[in-house]
Amino acid sequence: MNSSVDLFQQAEYSDAAKKAFARKPQLFINNEWVDPVSHDTIDVEDPSTRKVVSHIADANQEDVNRAVAAARQAFDDGRWSGMPPLERENIIRKLADLIEANADELAELEAIDVGKPVTFARHVDLPATINMFRYTAGWATRLAGEQIAPAGLPNGAFHAYTRREPVGVAALITPWNYPLIMIANKVAPAITAGCTVVLKPAEQTSLTALRFAELCVEAGFPPGVINVVTGNGHTAGDMLVKHPGVDKVGFTGSTEVGKIIHNNVTNSLKHVTLELGGKSPAIVFPDVNVEEVAPAAAGAIFFNSGQTCVAGSRLYVHSSIFDSVMEGLTQTAEFWAPCASLQPSGHNGALVSKEQHDRVLGYIEDGKKQGASVLMGGNCPSDNGYFVSPTVLVDVNHNMRVVQEEIFGPVVVAHRFDDIDEVVGYANNSRFGLAASVWSKDLKTMHDMAAKLKAGTIWGNCHTVIDPAMPFGGYKESGIGREQGRYGVESFTELKSVVIQL
Repeated sequence: MNSSVDLFQQAEYSDAAKKAFARKPQLFINNEWVDPVSHDTIDVEDPSTRKVVSHIADANQEDVNRAVAAARQAFDDGRWSGMPPLERENIIRKLADLIEANADELAELEAIDVGKPVTFARHVDLPATINMFRYTAGWATRLAGEQIAPAGLPNGAFHAYTRREPVGVAALITPWNYPLIMIANKVAPAITAGCTVVLKPAEQTSLTALRFAELCVEAGFPPGVINVVTGNGHTAGDMLVKHPGVDKVGFTGSTEVGKIIHNNVTNSLKHVTLELGGKSPAIVFPDVNVEEVAPAAAGAIFFNSGQTCVAGSRLYVHSSIFDSVMEGLTQTAEFWAPCASLQPSGHNGALVSKEQHDRVLGYIEDGKKQGASVLMGGNCPSDNGYFVSPTVLVDVNHNMRVVQEEIFGPVVVAHRFDDIDEVVGYANNSRFGLAASVWSKDLKTMHDMAAKLKAGTIWGNCHTVIDPAMPFGGYKESGIGREQGRYGVESFTELKSVVIQL
C-alpha cells in the first residue's frame, strides 16, 4: 500500500462486473427472468465509494406468489424430488464446477457489493461456497431411514421402518456479510434433500445471487427448483415467511429479525432454522505464545471488518499477559487498515452500508461515554467509503452496551481475568451463544472450557474454523437448529414412520 490516496481509491471495474451492473432489474422464477409487477427498485451501492452502481427489483406480494407457485409446482410434480438421487447429486456438482469456473467474476462482484477485499472473496468466500455444494451433494445418495424392531409388538409380526422425505418448498433468506457462502449453506442442503426453494438474498448484496441463478440454469436444474426473488426484508422477506405455500424457512441474520420470523412461523407451525447473532468470547490463558496469539485474536475480530456472526468480539486475557497481548493487537493496525475492496493488497474493506457504518461508530462513541478507553482505532479514516479503523476498547465492564450487544463491526472489547471460574462466568454472561475460542497449551484446560462454555461451537487455539461436515448453530438467542453436515440436510426433511402388519 503506497499512500492513503491509493488505499481508498477504488480500482476500475471489469467488463463482467459492468455487465452485471447493467442487468435489468428482474426476478428469477421458473428458470426465466421476469419483470417485477411493481417495477420498484432498490439501489445497489459500492461501499468503498458510496456510489450507486446498479439497481435490483423490489418484489411485492404478487411477485412472491409467483415464485412460491413455481417452487410449489416443481415440488409437487416430483421433477426434482422424484429424480434419482445420483442425478440430483450430479447436477449439484455441476453447479459447483460452474461456480469454480466463474470464481474470479463472482469474487469481484462479492467484493464490490459487500465492500470486502477481493483477494479474500476469491480465496476464502469462493472456496467455501464451492466446498459446501460439493460436500452436501454427496448426501443426496446417502439420506436414508432405518429398520426398527418394534418394542411392544410380537417379534416378526410387523415390519417397521422410517423414511426421510423432503419437507417441501423452502424459503431461504440470506444475510449480506457472506452472500455466496450463505447461499450455499441454505440452498445446498435444501436441494440435496429434494426440496425446491425461493431464495431471498439480502437487499444490500444481491448481485452474486442473480449471477448464481444464471449458473443454475446452465447446470441443468429443472424450472422452478431454484427461484431468486430480490427485495427488502421487511416486505418480500416477510411475505415469504408468512406465505402458506412455504413449508420451511431458513434464515441467517440478526436476533431481532429472527425473533420476528420465529413468531410468524409459529402461527403456521412451519419448519424453521435460525442462525442468528453472536458476541463470541476469545479466552487467552497465560501459557500461550503471545506473539502467535495476538495476531490470531486480531484476525478473529477484524476479518471481514468484524461483520461475522462468530467474530471474537469479546477478548478475555489472563492478567499476567494482558498488556503484552494488547501491545500485540496494536501492532496489527497497519495489516488490518481498511481500503477499497478491489485493492489487491488489502486485508480489510468497508462496512456494507451507511446504516452499518453509523451503527458501528455509534457503538464506539457510546462505549467511550460509558468509560471505555480506545486503545486503537475508533475512527473513520476516509470519507470516500464506509470505512472504520480496527478498534480495541479497554477499561470495559459487563454492563456496557459494547460488551453485551452485537456491534457487527471491527470492534473488540478486552477484559482481564485471573482464574477459570471467573472467565467462564464472564464468557457465559451473554444472551448469545454462537461460538467461543480457547487459547492454551494445556489439553485439560481446553476440554474443561469446551464443556463449560455455553456455545454451539468451541474452537481450540483457532477461531472461525468452519467446515461443511461440522454442524453449525447456536445456544440461547443465537438461533434454533443446526446447519451443515448431515444435520443440515436432515433439517430439510420430514421423518416418517411406517408400520406394516405381516
